[in-house]
Amino acid sequence: MSVQPGWYVDPADTETRRYWDGEGWLGAPIPVDATPPDGPPPPEPPPAPATPAASTTPASAPPASAPPASAPPAPGWPPQQGPPQGYGPPPGHGPGWGPHAGPPGWGPQGAPPGWAPPAGPPGWAPPAGHPGWPGRPPEPRPHGLRLAGYGRRFVARLIDFGLVLALNVVVNGWFVWRWAQEWAPYWQEVFRRAARGDTSADGLPMPGEQAGSLLVAILLIATALWLAYEVPTMASGGQTIGKRVMRIRAVPLAADQPLGFRRALSRWSTLGLPTLLWYCVGLGLVLQLVDALSPLFDHPLRQALHDKRAQTVVVEVPHRTESAPSNDRNQPPGDTP
Repeated sequence: MSVQPGWYVDPADTETRRYWDGEGWLGAPIPVDATPPDGPPPPEPPPAPATPAASTTPASAPPASAPPASAPPAPGWPPQQGPPQGYGPPPGHGPGWGPHAGPPGWGPQGAPPGWAPPAGPPGWAPPAGHPGWPGRPPEPRPHGLRLAGYGRRFVARLIDFGLVLALNVVVNGWFVWRWAQEWAPYWQEVFRRAARGDTSADGLPMPGEQAGSLLVAILLIATALWLAYEVPTMASGGQTIGKRVMRIRAVPLAADQPLGFRRALSRWSTLGLPTLLWYCVGLGLVLQLVDALSPLFDHPLRQALHDKRAQTVVVEVPHRTESAPSNDRNQPPGDTP
């Protein structure tokens, strides 16, 4: 394997460049930063014969020494740099071993200074079995915080549900009572016939037209109460009362900061607005159940559907350890130990 003819850095003197014709070096070296000619260097003129006068001088200057013969570049060694001192094949390799040759100017392709592989979104981690992760990868910690567990999130949602239900009893109770009165004759007759073993539905008293209007009003009030309870507190601190009790909060994926009203509203609407669809044979309840169970199947950030829409994640709130401030005046004078 031979190196193509061309101008290369002299391995014996890396500050000079010489022409390699494929078998040996030609011509005198030139500075490494000089622009080499397109082809081989012009032939050097033969040295002038010594004159008799020069031979009669008592002390003649020594002839100029030719540039030291340098070894040819190692076959296949990348141009623009010479092989290091003592370069040779590793033990166990036969003659002719060496890196593959390339065209002039070729060299191993390196990354630009400061380059690094692109990073994923905050909290991202390679999936299990990813090359470089033996076994299961570590759990992501968005903004340095631990992800909230499913148990904490479920208990926090139950607390919030109980508080919203209590608000509905106070504000929505009269409408619910009127709606129940509209349906009372129907259910009383159904139970009376069931006690007699009669399964026919003929002649059952149907609720009045007000029943449908009352149900719409109940759902609108319930949705509005849930909106007023959750969105403002989530916008300001990422926590409802239930989340405060369970020491968890929602934060944006982009940065550890408050959600803001727009993001909090987007997050709540995915879970809260289907309440209006309870009117459609419980369709809204099914959608809310799917949303509530979705964190169980999301990895690795355990995001519910409303979290994915708002680009949020639920994390644990760390305990704050408060240390007493030091007071130098309470210490006796003397050398510091």
